[in-house]
Amino acid sequence: MMRRLARLGLLFFVATLAAPLMAQDFGAAGALSRTSVNLEEMLVYALQDEYLARAEYELILDEWGIQRPFANIIRSEERHIAALIPLFSRYGVDLPEDTAAQHVILPSSREEAFEIGIHAEVENIAMYAMFLEQNDLPRDVRNVFEGLLRGSENHLRAFEQGLAAETGDAGRVPRGGRPSRSR
Repeated sequence: MMRRLARLGLLFFVATLAAPLMAQDFGAAGALSRTSVNLEEMLVYALQDEYLARAEYELILDEWGIQRPFANIIRSEERHIAALIPLFSRYGVDLPEDTAAQHVILPSSREEAFEIGIHAEVENIAMYAMFLEQNDLPRDVRNVFEGLLRGSENHLRAFEQGLAAETGDAGRVPRGGRPSRSR
């Protein structure tokens, strides 16, 4: 447990440094640029980020034809979206429009596609970790956020493995300063 918390702390630190560079009030980058967020904002940022991941991974799949892990993770992002939507009606929050396609970028290489996936999941994990620090989260919201965080950790591992296979360097782990998926 301590090892997981230490890793999340490092991921949150990296994502927090990257968030101001994006200057977008959208998805994880928007959430991580804030010092505090309320429940409505958490739900909106979370759904925006899941929309963004789906849109980015669909673009990568269409352009580069990288089936694994992108096709599987797109289906997972659909499940993440489906898990969040009921919380909007339960807490009286309007569903945000899906404008994610306006925020994605086309990677210039297959390697960069995996790096974007890694960066996206690092930010997503940091966002959910930040949300879960709130002591007053309703139990159902906490459960959904915890499940989505675990899913993003799995996505991160899949992208890291994909990058290692793509580059032929099993020991390579990307560092900060990688391309963002948000313009």
